Amino acid sequence: MRLAAYQMLARTGDVEANLAMIDCAASEAKALGAGILVAPELATTAYGAADAIRALAEPTDGRQCTALASMAARNGVTIVAGFPERAGEAIYNSALLAMPDGRRSIYRKRHLYGGYEKRLFTPGDRPPTVVELGGLKIGVLICYDVEFPEAVRHLALAGSELVLVPTAQPDTPDAPFITKKVVPVRAFENGIAIVYANHAGGDGRFAYAGRSCISMPDGRDAARANAHDRGIIVADYEPERFAASRAANPYLKDLRVYNLDLPARAEGHFSGATRRSTRRT
Repeated sequence: MRLAAYQMLARTGDVEANLAMIDCAASEAKALGAGILVAPELATTAYGAADAIRALAEPTDGRQCTALASMAARNGVTIVAGFPERAGEAIYNSALLAMPDGRRSIYRKRHLYGGYEKRLFTPGDRPPTVVELGGLKIGVLICYDVEFPEAVRHLALAGSELVLVPTAQPDTPDAPFITKKVVPVRAFENGIAIVYANHAGGDGRFAYAGRSCISMPDGRDAARANAHDRGIIVADYEPERFAASRAANPYLKDLRVYNLDLPARAEGHFSGATRRSTRRT
């Protein structure tokens, strides 16, 4: 299957403009032969829309998800895109996976990063799930989630061969390491492919690192965008081509689960404790 990542220059708070850009990207991805297009985190509103996100948040049957599902059907391309989801009193940092046949799946970001996200959103309340598309098993994570080995391993153990990651990685000193090292390692250590789609440019509040990538199970880059420009990158993924890499590095097969008492400082990992860092604002 041909995969596409859309590195986007989103317009802050302008849902209609952002939906139009995603629609154009879906058409372009289809013309390039892609079956899946991944757009960034909070692609419909821009990540830096701040308090406006609360007003723009919609339920899964609202305008944003309906429009994205229509694009998927019209273009014949599965679309994954971030949007702010309203569910009762809660607002989630979510991603919609919309397939051309009308099937939809929603993932709510579980690992919120920093005060900005924690002020705006409720942490996701259910683990990521695996869906099947064209014989390929797929999971979705959002941005900071992929930096936790446990999150990607959960999907891999559940049978996922491909993880799609809308992200909003800011342009910080650590960004090149995360995009060029951490993401490919997550693919390698789980024997899967990862599509990591970031914003580029800035939205008035944050500047973004770009460097969207498609990483293969052997840890190599199949495609990578630059740090600054809008655009689509594509790569072909045939899981069977990586059988030798998986056989040489059988991490999932040889994994022995640890069931040890955790030191006090590690207990927070399972209760949503925060990490202290100056990496992001």
